[in-house]
Amino acid sequence: MHPHANFKAASRLDIEGEFNIFTAQEMKTRLLGFIEAQTGNTAGQIEIGLANVTEIDTAGLQLMLLARREAAQAHLTLRFTGHSHAVVDLLDLSNLTAQLDDQVLVAPQGHPHHD
Repeated sequence: MHPHANFKAASRLDIEGEFNIFTAQEMKTRLLGFIEAQTGNTAGQIEIGLANVTEIDTAGLQLMLLARREAAQAHLTLRFTGHSHAVVDLLDLSNLTAQLDDQVLVAPQGHPHHD
Protein backbone atom coordinates (compact mmCIF):
# COMPACT_ATOMS: atom_id res chain seq x y z
CA MET A 1 0.00 0.00 0.00
CA HIS A 2 1.33 3.44 -0.88
CA PRO A 3 0.86 6.32 1.54
CA HIS A 4 -1.21 9.29 0.55
CA ALA A 5 -1.00 12.79 1.92
CA ASN A 6 -3.97 15.00 1.20
CA PHE A 7 -4.12 18.75 1.68
CA LYS A 8 -7.68 19.23 2.98
CA ALA A 9 -7.12 22.86 3.91
CA ALA A 10 -4.26 25.28 3.67
CA SER A 11 -3.16 24.40 7.19
CA ARG A 12 -3.80 20.64 7.38
CA LEU A 13 -2.13 17.56 5.97
CA ASP A 14 -3.65 14.09 6.39
CA ILE A 15 -1.37 11.06 6.31
CA GLU A 16 -2.92 7.81 5.08
CA GLY A 17 -1.58 4.27 4.90
CA GLU A 18 1.91 3.20 5.89
CA PHE A 19 4.15 5.67 7.71
CA ASN A 20 7.28 3.56 8.01
CA ILE A 21 10.77 2.85 6.67
CA PHE A 22 9.35 1.82 3.29
CA THR A 23 7.59 5.18 2.79
CA ALA A 24 9.98 7.38 4.79
CA GLN A 25 11.63 9.23 1.89
CA GLU A 26 8.34 10.03 0.18
CA MET A 27 6.72 11.09 3.45
CA LYS A 28 9.70 13.24 4.42
CA THR A 29 9.39 15.11 1.13
CA ARG A 30 5.65 15.61 1.65
CA LEU A 31 5.96 16.70 5.29
CA LEU A 32 8.77 19.18 4.63
CA GLY A 33 6.99 20.51 1.54
CA PHE A 34 3.82 21.03 3.56
CA ILE A 35 5.68 22.87 6.31
CA GLU A 36 7.56 25.01 3.80
CA ALA A 37 4.29 25.90 2.05
CA GLN A 38 2.86 27.04 5.40
CA THR A 39 5.74 29.39 6.22
CA GLY A 40 4.19 32.79 6.69
CA ASN A 41 0.81 31.26 7.60
CA THR A 42 -0.83 34.15 9.45
CA ALA A 43 -2.50 31.83 11.95
CA GLY A 44 0.84 30.19 12.67
CA GLN A 45 -0.84 26.84 13.32
CA ILE A 46 -0.75 23.69 11.24
CA GLU A 47 -2.09 20.17 11.73
CA ILE A 48 -1.04 16.76 10.57
CA GLY A 49 -3.86 14.21 10.73
CA LEU A 50 -2.92 10.65 11.63
CA ALA A 51 -6.37 8.98 11.75
CA ASN A 52 -5.76 6.89 8.63
CA VAL A 53 -2.22 5.73 9.41
CA THR A 54 -2.41 1.94 9.20
CA GLU A 55 1.19 1.16 10.12
CA ILE A 56 3.96 3.18 11.76
CA ASP A 57 7.46 2.34 12.92
CA THR A 58 10.43 4.25 14.33
CA ALA A 59 11.05 5.86 10.93
CA GLY A 60 7.55 7.37 11.16
CA LEU A 61 8.28 8.58 14.69
CA GLN A 62 11.51 10.18 13.49
CA LEU A 63 9.55 11.98 10.77
CA MET A 64 7.05 13.23 13.35
CA LEU A 65 9.94 14.61 15.44
CA LEU A 66 11.50 16.15 12.32
CA ALA A 67 8.20 17.79 11.37
CA ARG A 68 7.83 19.20 14.89
CA ARG A 69 11.37 20.65 14.76
CA GLU A 70 11.01 22.09 11.25
CA ALA A 71 7.65 23.67 12.10
CA ALA A 72 9.15 25.30 15.20
CA GLN A 73 12.03 26.69 13.14
CA ALA A 74 9.44 28.15 10.74
CA HIS A 75 7.62 29.72 13.73
CA LEU A 76 4.62 27.43 13.26
CA THR A 77 2.74 25.52 15.93
CA LEU A 78 2.25 21.91 14.80
CA ARG A 79 -0.45 19.64 16.19
CA PHE A 80 -0.78 15.97 15.38
CA THR A 81 -4.47 15.03 15.39
CA GLY A 82 -6.74 12.00 15.03
CA HIS A 83 -4.21 9.41 16.11
CA SER A 84 -4.90 5.91 14.76
CA HIS A 85 -4.48 2.93 17.08
CA ALA A 86 -1.16 2.11 15.38
CA VAL A 87 0.16 5.60 16.22
CA VAL A 88 -1.16 5.53 19.80
CA ASP A 89 0.39 2.10 20.41
CA LEU A 90 3.82 3.15 19.15
CA LEU A 91 3.75 6.47 21.03
CA ASP A 92 2.95 4.56 24.22
CA LEU A 93 5.61 1.93 23.57
CA SER A 94 8.28 4.53 22.81
CA ASN A 95 7.23 6.86 25.65
CA LEU A 96 7.12 9.78 23.19
CA THR A 97 3.52 10.88 23.69
CA ALA A 98 4.57 13.97 25.65
CA GLN A 99 7.09 15.03 23.01
CA LEU A 100 4.82 14.49 20.04
CA ASP A 101 1.53 15.79 21.32
CA ASP A 102 -0.27 17.43 24.19
CA GLN A 103 -2.89 14.77 24.72
CA VAL A 104 -3.89 11.59 22.90
CA LEU A 105 -7.29 10.06 23.62
CA VAL A 106 -9.09 7.02 22.29
CA ALA A 107 -12.74 7.74 21.58
CA PRO A 108 -15.43 5.42 23.03
CA GLN A 109 -16.09 4.01 19.54
CA GLY A 110 -12.49 2.84 19.50
CA HIS A 111 -11.33 5.59 17.14
CA PRO A 112 -8.42 7.61 18.53
CA HIS A 113 -8.71 11.35 18.42
CA HIS A 114 -6.97 14.43 19.76
CA ASP A 115 -8.43 16.93 22.20
